[in-house]
Amino acid sequence: MKYILIIGDGMGDEPMDALGGKTPIEAADTPVIDRLARAGEQLLVHTVPAGYPPGSDVANLSLFGYEPEKYYTGRAPLEAASMGVKIGRDELAFRCNLVTVDRQDDRMIMLDYSAGHITTTESTALIEAIQECCGTERVHFYPGISYRHLMILKGEPPKLNTVPPHDYMDRDVSGFYNAYLQVDYLKILLEKTAAVLAEHPVNRERIRRGKNPANGIWLWGEGKSPAMETLTERFGIRGSLISAVDLLKGLGICAGLAVPEVEGATGYIDTNYEGKVEAALQALHSGDLAIVHLEGPDEAGHQGALADKVQAIRDLDSRVVAPIVASLEQSGEDFRLVVTMDHYTPLALRTHVDWPVPMLLYDSRGVDRPSGRSYSEANARAAVGENGLELASGADFFNRFIRGTQG
Repeated sequence: MKYILIIGDGMGDEPMDALGGKTPIEAADTPVIDRLARAGEQLLVHTVPAGYPPGSDVANLSLFGYEPEKYYTGRAPLEAASMGVKIGRDELAFRCNLVTVDRQDDRMIMLDYSAGHITTTESTALIEAIQECCGTERVHFYPGISYRHLMILKGEPPKLNTVPPHDYMDRDVSGFYNAYLQVDYLKILLEKTAAVLAEHPVNRERIRRGKNPANGIWLWGEGKSPAMETLTERFGIRGSLISAVDLLKGLGICAGLAVPEVEGATGYIDTNYEGKVEAALQALHSGDLAIVHLEGPDEAGHQGALADKVQAIRDLDSRVVAPIVASLEQSGEDFRLVVTMDHYTPLALRTHVDWPVPMLLYDSRGVDRPSGRSYSEANARAAVGENGLELASGADFFNRFIRGTQG
């Protein structure tokens, strides 16, 4: 038996007038996903436990079968695992976004949490310049992908209420920023990094080309290293995680999965879909499980980019699900395949919400009660009304996925 979990990050949404009352999933042309949904089960899964933020860290940890209540320590430690950065017992990892902010007299507006989806080449140069100027025995910066980077802080952690910048697009973040300024060494650090970024040739060139400059850093998602059993230890399966995002790669590493590098994987709609499919099929050739994560729908949701979100969902069907299913069906091997999301990222809200996610679970051998419906948020709810398949946690889902049972 082969197992494939395909995650369209944040692709769930609400009906909207611009799509004639449809959601992006309903508006996108997804013939292969719809075929699988009709022949398989549709269910709802609660990926975010009560009291936890509906971030990709918590929700994907849940989808991988780990209870956040037991294993979650923060987002940044998972990204550190992906980057090969060791976190000491007296150290704290922070996610470090390169952002675009508008500094006014007494206000700071978060214009862009991604600095215009800055390229990895540009951002690496900026983070290396920050490390050279601002790095100390206590503070160290590590470059990641695009706008996503890491800061390791040694010693007593500051008492801060940090927030993800993508939750505050076009909003006043002065209160959060001022909290950093109350910590002496962070105040100095933020002032120095802003000065480095203001003068850097990368930002001067971005401004010249009409692009958002990375004129600030934003620290959030802090935590210490988690201790997790691998999926091989828990379920006896071996596999791979294919993603462009350090957070997901870190989750894969902590879960004991192989994490192949895919050239041209960007985390947006320009990603190398064909490379990801090839990596997934190679993983299934040598192991039991392939998890393929697509960040594009989530990024489009945060940007409020309707056309990009619909395209990301359409490409997920035609450029990921379709070739994987065709290869598996040609091989004649039994397989179970899931298409789902970790959380919703509605375009109207431009941030995550913790609603239960619609999921299709297809088994090539057939299921007792096929849904008979195309895949959508509404159809999953309707299917649940008939068959009662609403699962209370990602752990329940993963047990059903791998073992065919709940709990």
